[in-house]
Amino acid sequence: MELRQLNYFIAVAEERHFGRAAKRLHMAQPPLSQQIRQLEEQLGVRLLDRTTRRVDLTAAGQVLLDRGRRIVGEIEALEADVHQVGQGTTGVLRVGFCGSATYGTMPGLVRRAAQLLPGLSLALQGEMLTPAMEEGLRGHTLDAALLRPPVASPGLEHRVVAREPLVVAVPSGGPLDEDGPVAAHELQDQDFVACPPDSVLYRAGTDLCRRAGFQPRIARVAGGTSALLSFVAAGGGVAVVPAGVRAVQLAGVVYRGIEHAPELELAVAWRREDRSALLHRFLDLVADLRPGPGAAP
Repeated sequence: MELRQLNYFIAVAEERHFGRAAKRLHMAQPPLSQQIRQLEEQLGVRLLDRTTRRVDLTAAGQVLLDRGRRIVGEIEALEADVHQVGQGTTGVLRVGFCGSATYGTMPGLVRRAAQLLPGLSLALQGEMLTPAMEEGLRGHTLDAALLRPPVASPGLEHRVVAREPLVVAVPSGGPLDEDGPVAAHELQDQDFVACPPDSVLYRAGTDLCRRAGFQPRIARVAGGTSALLSFVAAGGGVAVVPAGVRAVQLAGVVYRGIEHAPELELAVAWRREDRSALLHRFLDLVADLRPGPGAAP
């Protein structure tokens, strides 16, 4: 049985008339009648009771009509789904992102994706460091990642989408709880809360201090941005973070700018060989995203 024959039969069964069915199918009646007879011969059953005035379904014909409608509907849905996936308008993308992007970038990105790519489902994994995201991309457990360059893995492409100056989060009520920016050397006597040593943010913070003439005193290491800010709020030290983190208003934490602060880049990364239309629609969407609060374009 061919799909074409099934569509012919459904038209005749629904119209209960060969002439009307032929008109609906934009074909002549004799070829339509011939196709239905061939279908009956192939199946070895009579599907229609024909009279001069109308066509009625046999019991076998009713079964074929009921099941045939479902089959045709499934095939049409399958064609539509395949077309949408091929055009990059629907599907699932697994996206990792660094902790600081949680606050300044990801909310706007998720809203924009929902508006412009309604068929896209984002499977998000946050609070990831750049090495872990590179591993996820190489191992095909991630399709894209919002990370802090540099990207060391061969086979990965990346595109810078935002730049954010560094700021310092300090405990409220402490010696640095003042208005205005702070000079980096003023942090010399403070305990620091830092991300793990293999993170880009850890290196940026320590480089900032070294250029100011001192080695930072790392009192605590936090696995993610939320934990880092919690330590600051508890009076455990100060933390150098990207400006986008200022979107988090946490009791006990005050943010101050840093004079002549360097900027951290935020980039989207993906596998070079990945030609998915959906991925590249997502990449274009990320490229058009406005930087989060405090970020520079």
